Order: sequence, then structure tokens, then C-alpha cells
Amino acid sequence: MNLLVTGATGMIGSALARQLVDAGHEVRVLRRSHSTGGLLEPVRGQIETFEGDIADAGLLDEAMAGVRGVFHVAAYIGFGSSREWKHLYQVNVLGTRTVVNAALKSGVERLVHTSSIAALGRPEQPGSFIDETHEWSASRVNTHYARSKHLAELEVQRGIAEGLDAVMVNPTLVFGTGRPGENTRLIVDQVRKRRLPVSPAGGTNFVDAEDVADGHVRAMERGRCGERYVLGGENLRWKEALDTLAHAAGVRGPRFVVRPALAIALATLSESASRVLPLGRVVTRATARSASRVYFYDVSKAQKELGYQFRPFRDTARRIMTELGRPPAP
Repeated sequence: MNLLVTGATGMIGSALARQLVDAGHEVRVLRRSHSTGGLLEPVRGQIETFEGDIADAGLLDEAMAGVRGVFHVAAYIGFGSSREWKHLYQVNVLGTRTVVNAALKSGVERLVHTSSIAALGRPEQPGSFIDETHEWSASRVNTHYARSKHLAELEVQRGIAEGLDAVMVNPTLVFGTGRPGENTRLIVDQVRKRRLPVSPAGGTNFVDAEDVADGHVRAMERGRCGERYVLGGENLRWKEALDTLAHAAGVRGPRFVVRPALAIALATLSESASRVLPLGRVVTRATARSASRVYFYDVSKAQKELGYQFRPFRDTARRIMTELGRPPAP
């Protein structure tokens, strides 16, 4: 098949592009002109590249010409502070709207949209496992990023109502080598450098980027139009996950667990300081509340309908640390 991948320079998108090339597909990728394509190096020369932004409708028309399937992976991932909202909305919501419109115009056979478990929403009081049936509702635990991904899903649903064959996948917290300074690589590097002495009190679902990419391929092949599929791995407390990463790196894991009240208080200070200081990354109260609570996810629908499988998180940790090599000296 001739396939297009947006966001192909990121951790999920690059893994997906590599898997598609290995499977013998003709792959086009859309990347911003200033983005680094290092993660695509293994398949350089085997992919067709279109440079530009997903907001460029003309570029999307060109990139989708003759394409049978589109994987819309491109997104902006932020901690979700209020000052990030404009960019989150422009990329995640308006960008998805442009992709959906281009897919409708070009008549692609199927669009697979990379959503997030954040788009499912998080209840104020965690209880049973969260799955694809969970309905979005206003909550202090939902970040601005979560809201943007929820609105992006509504754009996909609008496209489906207009005749588009589309499937949504909702990855959990994705780990891979990625690029330094981005997404969960930040966590990995803090562990490797022994700079993470504390752990949040909560828990979530941890998944390997390679498994998520495989889940995308399966969604394209087997997913039902209009359905969501949670692509996850192991449900773990943060302390368990960080200890697993530390063990794989051969370093000591976090010694303490931060109590929720303290985590929220520190996040409040972080948000207040960001209003007067040019802080790079702000930990918001919504993020602190989420990380302090246990939100576990059910991946059985993807397993049953897509044949999706995931590896243990310890295997993911070993893979990442092996690829990154010996941790730097403290």
C-alpha cells in the first residue's frame, strides 16, 4: 500500500514508518522543515518526504495524492499550562481538522488518528479500569493537552459523519529512546543521570513505542470505522516503573514517594512562577493531581479485535538502556 505518516520524526511516527517500510509498503512522511529526522535514519532513502506543516492544506493535498491510507500521528505534547493552550489548539485541533478535510477531499481509504488516553478523560475519583467507553467530562485532573486531544477526536468524528473511514487509537504513556529533551525521554534521562530521587504517588499504564506502532498498523488493517482502541502495556505504580528503568540502567531508583498534597503544592508554585518567569517546562496542578492518583487502563478491546500484543515494561526498559548505552557519571 501507498501510505502517508504525519509526525514521522517523533517517537511513535518514526517507529511506525520503519515498520511500514520493513513490511514492504511505499511510505510517504510529512515533516516540518526544521524538525530533525534522526529517528528516520534507518529508512532514509526508502521513504518519500514532504516538508511542511499540517496546517498547510495545499501541501496535504499533494502528500495525499494517490495515497490509500493515512496515519495522522503529528501532535504537540505539552505539560498543559495555560500559556501553551493556543499552540495545543492550533496543532492538535486545527491541525487534525485540516488533515481530516484533506483526507475527505482526496478520498483515502482509511485514516488512523493517533489520539491519547488523555482524550478519554480522567475521573476525579479513580476506580475501575478505564477503557474506550469512558466518557469525557470536566475534571480538574484533565490538562489542557487532554482537552486538545478530546477536541481533536471530535474533528475525526465529524469527518466520519461526512463519509470518512477513520479509526482512533489511544496510546497510554509511551516509552522509547526518542530524542533527548522530549516527552518520556526526559524521564529516562533523569533516571540514568540519578537526578530523580522522588516518585509520584500514583500509577498509570506504560507501553513500548514499538508496540504502539504495531497497534497502528493493526488498526489500519483490522480496526472498525469510528472505534477507539487503547494501545497500552503494563499498569504500574510510578515507583515500580521508575525502579524498573533504574534497574535496567544499573543505577539507584527513587528513594521517596511524594505525597499528593506536597506534589500539588509544588505544582501551584510552579504555575505561579511561570506567570512572571520564562520557565521552560511547567508542572501544572492538573498534571500533579493525575500523577498522584492511580489510573489504570484496559487494553482488552485492542487485543481481541486487532490481535494487539505488548511486551513487559522490564523488556522496554532493557531495550531503551541498551540502545542508550552506559549511563553518564553522576
